[in-house]
Formats: sequence, C-alpha cells, structure tokens
Amino acid sequence: MAKTTVGANADGVGDDAVQAATGRPRDEWFELLDAADAATWTHKDVATWLVAEHRVDAWWAQSVTVAYEQARGIRRPGQRQDGTYEASVTRTVDLDKTEGLRALAALVERELGVAPLALNLGAKHPTARFPLDGGEFVLASSTERSGGRSSIGLTWGRMPDGDRLADVKARMRGWLAEVG
Repeated sequence: MAKTTVGANADGVGDDAVQAATGRPRDEWFELLDAADAATWTHKDVATWLVAEHRVDAWWAQSVTVAYEQARGIRRPGQRQDGTYEASVTRTVDLDKTEGLRALAALVERELGVAPLALNLGAKHPTARFPLDGGEFVLASSTERSGGRSSIGLTWGRMPDGDRLADVKARMRGWLAEVG
C-alpha cells in the first residue's frame, strides 16, 4: 500500500472552529500553555487546567491538549496518551446502523481471519471488537444518521509504534469502501 502522511490533530480541526468553540485560536492557547510550563504536565493536567481555569468544554480541551502536545513534540500524530498508536477512519453509508455494522463486521472478520471478541448490535452505537496479536485490536462501529443512513468506522488500536499508521489507514479505508 502506498504510504501517505498521517495528519496531526490541527489538520482535522480548523483554527476558526477552535476559536469559535473556545474563545481563542490555537496559537493563543499554546502561548498560555507555554507560559504555564504545561509542556512538563501530564495530558490529564493540561486538559483539566483548560476546563477548570478557562472553562473550555471538555471535548475541546482534549482537542487543544492533543494539538499542543503534537506542536511541542510531546506526542506524535496517531499516538495515544499511553504511548501506543491508533488509526481511525469513517464513512457514511446508505444502511441503517445495525445493517452497517453487520456488513462491516463480516468484512473485517473475512479480512483479518478472526471472529469478533464482542459484537454489540443492541447498543445506541453498535460495535464489534476484533482481538489481534500483541494486544492490538480493531474496533468496528456504527452510528445512526438521518435518512436511514449510518456512519461506519474502524479503529486499529494499541500499535506499539507509528510505523504502520499510514498503511493501516489505507487498508481500513479500502474495507470501508466495500461496505454499502
């Protein structure tokens, strides 16, 4: 598979959206965080500070925190707080959420050669979890959209390094393209 760059947090969320949701653009948040010596703090401490001291919504605090960590070289794109790596992809399909997950789970099972450890079709957001060697996993999910459509997604988690991120994302995008 062709390698492509895996984007940083800031690539997926525009500065206008950050400012509209938090009251400041990213660069101002980064200046405040630098002044507070936040590069030496834990991820949780940074996000908590943004919520407690600046009343940033928790979701946006996480987004600003990840962007800050990536901008300061504390975290690489795709890297989780625990140091492992994760890649995710989504696509909207013309299937309801249960049909979408069934189709996606069947495809992932065929491609990986492993049955899901858990298949939860009755949840508000149905999921199927596939265990892989070395503690890695693939999580298939589905969320209802309007008009009988659903957003299906795949997350490949607990990769020990970021070397395969681009290839894994490309592989999962190919799987999503086959559904619906």
